[in-house]
Amino acid sequence: MVGAPLTRRTRKRSRPSRIDSVLGYAALGWPSVPGAYPLREGARACSCDRLGCPDPGAHPLSPAWQLQATTDTAQLTRWWSLEPEANVILPTGRVFDVFDVPVTTGLTALSRIDGAQAHSGPVAANGDRVLFYVATRGNPDDEDEWWSCHLDCDPATIDDTPGLRWHCRDSYVLAPPSLLPSGQSVSWLRPPDGRPLPDPLRVLEFLAD
Repeated sequence: MVGAPLTRRTRKRSRPSRIDSVLGYAALGWPSVPGAYPLREGARACSCDRLGCPDPGAHPLSPAWQLQATTDTAQLTRWWSLEPEANVILPTGRVFDVFDVPVTTGLTALSRIDGAQAHSGPVAANGDRVLFYVATRGNPDDEDEWWSCHLDCDPATIDDTPGLRWHCRDSYVLAPPSLLPSGQSVSWLRPPDGRPLPDPLRVLEFLAD
């Protein structure tokens, strides 16, 4: 009886804070920027000033997020000291791209990757979506031939692509341990482990199957 509350408190303390996670991403060379966060009470669903925000708690705080995203630990510490509840936004198309798929598809693909003894790379759960972090295409030499495709994902239009979304240049994802409006947190199914990120086309083969 005495030990149970201590166990709960210990588990709560072990949950990573926003700033701890952000500094961990910076150590990997992953830039980040503060995001809005969902409000649990009141008329507004999102901490931003926009009434009727269409994506509560899942967008950057600043419209200049592409310029502001950084790995500078001093700047990151300042931001999250001012907004400790801010969600964590990671821009894509710089260090990594992200495949964003429905949860059933994602878990099935992850099982197939494991069965093939292949490297999945970091994988996160985001509500009813699963996110696969893969090596970025960056700015390929043949960009005019294959850069634009229906899988490319723009943050403002992701509802138009409910299946597979490919977050690359000029997009971003919500990263662990960000809070969702449902009360759930974005969490790692496979946390980053320092290994090189997998080839996106190899992971895409498993997702396409």
